[in-house]
Formats: sequence, C-alpha cells, structure tokens
Amino acid sequence: MVFYLHGQRWKLVLYGLALLVALMIVQGLAWQGTVEVITRLTEKRLLPIYEVSRSDRVISISLDAVWGVEFTDGFLELFEREGIKTTFFLGGYWLEKYPEHARKIVAHGHEIGNHTYSHPHLNSLSPQEIRHELERNHALIVDITGFTPTLFRPPFGEYSNKVIEAAASLGYQTIQWSIDSLDWRNPTVEHIVHRIQTQVRPGSIILFHNNGRNTLAALKVLIPWFKAQGYRVVPISELIYHENYYIDANGVQRPLPLTTPQEEA
Repeated sequence: MVFYLHGQRWKLVLYGLALLVALMIVQGLAWQGTVEVITRLTEKRLLPIYEVSRSDRVISISLDAVWGVEFTDGFLELFEREGIKTTFFLGGYWLEKYPEHARKIVAHGHEIGNHTYSHPHLNSLSPQEIRHELERNHALIVDITGFTPTLFRPPFGEYSNKVIEAAASLGYQTIQWSIDSLDWRNPTVEHIVHRIQTQVRPGSIILFHNNGRNTLAALKVLIPWFKAQGYRVVPISELIYHENYYIDANGVQRPLPLTTPQEEA
C-alpha cells in the first residue's frame, strides 16, 4: 500500500477517484432510468370511454362549448322539436361569458359535462393543477345552472393515467368520442353528414361543437336520418354503464359477462 504520494502519482490517484465517482453516478442514473422504463411498461394504461358496446340502436350526440353562442338557441330549438336530449361539455370561461345560455341548456333538459375551466393541455399539468381546473369549473356549473356534472371531457382529447386518475378522484368519468365530426374545421354540411352516416353504429359517441359553422345544418339532416335508421339519441349518462363494466383496449365500455352458478362453483 502506498502511503506517500508525490507529483504525478498523486494526480493519477485523484483522476482515478474522480473517474470512479463519475462511473458510480452514471450507473446510478442508468439504474434509475431502467426502473422508470420498467415502471411505465408494467403500469396499467387507463382509458376513457370512446364508445359503448350496446345491442340496441342507441347513440349519443355531444357538443363541446368553449367559444361563441351564435347557434346555441338553434340547437335547443332543434332538439326540442325532435324530442331528443344531448350532452354539452362546457368550458369555464364560456360559462362565465354566457351564463344565460348555460341555464337554457339545463332548462331544456340536456346534461352538462365538465370541459375544464381554461381548456389547457392537461398532460402538461400536475395532478393538483388538473384537479383545480376541474374543481373550478365544477363550482361554476353548479353555481350557474344548479346541475351537478359527473362526466368529464379532456380538452383536445388529451389524456393520460394522471388525467384520468385526477378526474376519478373527483367522481368524474372521462369521456372521449368514437366519431369526430371535424366541424371545427368548417367542412361542408354534406361532408359532415357523410362522415357521420358512414361511421355511426350502436353505442357511438359523436363529437360536435356548439359553435361550428355548419353543425346545426348538418344535425337538421342527421337527426331525422338517425330516427329513420332506428337509432335513439340519448345523453351520454344514459348511454354508458355505471357499474359491472370494463373498458377494453380500444376504449369500448363493455358490460361484465354474467356468470352462472355452475361457473361460480
């Protein structure tokens, strides 16, 4: 063992110690990264409801409202005339700007879902910030309309385990859609109608927007067509199952299979 180190030998020992420490740090980080990757791979991926497995011809129309009210009264008149109820997902700043229209929606018997207060990219927020967005908007909905929402639609359709868990902790079921009308792009009425008619099936959840330029005109065509095809339009809370269900890998909510006494034995 060397007890006395001089000149170059001392420098070499210092370099060696520094290299050893660096290797230990790198190995530690590599192990930590490996653990994180394994955790992500083994973590159960949570999914929202995109559509519902139904044997009957039942579907839901949903309208997201984060800007404008130019067509809202027209929607309510159409739905009243056709005798159907729908689901409106309302953003907080829309509620603050148009409280009377929010009250009209509830007065006409439609349900309201939570679309967050400020319509942010939720995946970039912490769980606490996500809950704050939902809680703030929940309070607005209740205060303005008296309706207590239980359905949540994430802005931009963005979600993750973090988002779904935060919503569930507040009693919310996260809802996506199986058919996107793309009405926010302002396509023609004919394009919207064709897109929906070629994709709809029992259990579909269809996404529209409250202030899409051609949405109202398209729904005036679609709703009679739905009825002619034997479809019944209901709010999303009536479409989904509230117990004894699972959500498959494609986001389809399905009832749990019933077991017989022999199978249970």
